[in-house]
Amino acid sequence: MTTKAPLIAAIDVGTNSFHLVIASVNNRGIMHVNSREKEVVRLGTSIEGRDMKLIYPDAIERGTRTLKHYAALAKSLNAEVRAVATSAVREAANQKAFLDRVRNETGIEIEVVSGIEEGRLIYIGAIHALPILDKKALIIDIGGGSTETIIGFKGNILYGKSEKLGAIRLTNHFFSNNEVNDEQITLCRNYIHGEWLPIMKSIMDTGFDTVVGTSGTILNIAAMTLTKNDGYIPDILNGLSVSKKDILNVIKKIIKARTVAERNKIEGIDPSRADIILGGALILEYIINQLNIERILISSYALREGIVFDTIQKKKAIQEFKHLSHLRFESVNSLCQRFNINTIHAEHVKNISIQLFDDLQPLHKLGFQYRELLEIASILHDIGYFISHDQHHKHSHYIISQSIMPGFTMSEAEIIALIARYHRKSHPKKKHPEFMRLSPANREAVKCLAGILRISEGLDRRQQQIVKCVKAELNNGTINININANSKALKPDIELWEAERRKLLLEETLAKQINLVIKEC
Repeated sequence: MTTKAPLIAAIDVGTNSFHLVIASVNNRGIMHVNSREKEVVRLGTSIEGRDMKLIYPDAIERGTRTLKHYAALAKSLNAEVRAVATSAVREAANQKAFLDRVRNETGIEIEVVSGIEEGRLIYIGAIHALPILDKKALIIDIGGGSTETIIGFKGNILYGKSEKLGAIRLTNHFFSNNEVNDEQITLCRNYIHGEWLPIMKSIMDTGFDTVVGTSGTILNIAAMTLTKNDGYIPDILNGLSVSKKDILNVIKKIIKARTVAERNKIEGIDPSRADIILGGALILEYIINQLNIERILISSYALREGIVFDTIQKKKAIQEFKHLSHLRFESVNSLCQRFNINTIHAEHVKNISIQLFDDLQPLHKLGFQYRELLEIASILHDIGYFISHDQHHKHSHYIISQSIMPGFTMSEAEIIALIARYHRKSHPKKKHPEFMRLSPANREAVKCLAGILRISEGLDRRQQQIVKCVKAELNNGTINININANSKALKPDIELWEAERRKLLLEETLAKQINLVIKEC
């Protein structure tokens, strides 16, 4: 008997365009696309040449309207939605207002990812589109607000960089007037050189075997190289190999066309991209010349396809094996080593926390993704000791929230950091800005998970693993947590006392009285 693969609705909330792909992945790792949508939203458009510090009301309106449509499509196909936002949302001072409106009007919870995580997801998409897994591949993705350069080999990221250079951003800075002149082009080229020279050196030091281009700017320029003969442009560009000479010839045409109207006359250009393609073309020109790239292989898979594969991989790791995916485990392990975490204590607290989470699932009803975040927060909760014993819970929040954690979105990292922050002392409060920036659902989750972690930490108060195991049971409207101590160890009297002191947050969150009982579990 075969089971139907779940449908994932992956949404790329980009600076220029929003993309939707609704797809499933079979047991051989092949993606089957049910539906694709694209809408030019221009979320990152600024005014008067200023940088993208705000999402303006008209852009919020366009974005929300598009996401309503995407949500309706996903619902009609019973697809699980996962939306990822990049540069424009990542940098916006009014990010929360946009995310809240989208959540309230569409039900979509947008994940804001760091530039490094964005690059990782793009790499995941590319390796499923092209036979590059066994090659040291340089992936180039020129977006509206940023450009990602990633070097990967056999699924691992060797180098990753996200730079605030994108087609819309450079247009805002240098080409906001209708007609472009030589001075503006020279200024833009000099700016790109100044920003990117160190990145080019890092890429050359890392080295690469092949170069892959993804997403709008590069795909459109690749399509334009095909119009020199009969004007025919294939619908599918995936796997196309484009020469340096052909790319630079197209870029020369783009530079020569000094107005949007003139660029629109170039064969093969995407009319919706004609006003911003010059900035993206100059970025690509610089990369090709600096790295002496002879050919670029085109991938039609990028961020949105990477989201689909990443979501399936995470589900499989947690639901089937109940452990972290390899990359997320490596991120957590790296932090443990770097900040000298007491891993014996951390693992014991994690085991107690996960047991309580599973036992109490009928009450809190949180899904597997929150189980994983609790697992990580339990391992990292004492990381703040690296700075100081005093206020170490606050130091834990700082270290986790400010660390680069490949495999995690910025929202996930903040939830982990807040669970760790509230493992002792103050309960979450409305006056805590980091807590209030979360969605209402995530605020409730943090209270519950931090409440579990508080009790688990208390049950290893002396960090000697005196409590062997726990089992939570519902009994006449109360929660009994049965505690089994190691027979050869000390009595868990201090652990019981500490857990009693720490149980209030979970009692308040679940609206249940908690009794701690010495009993075999």
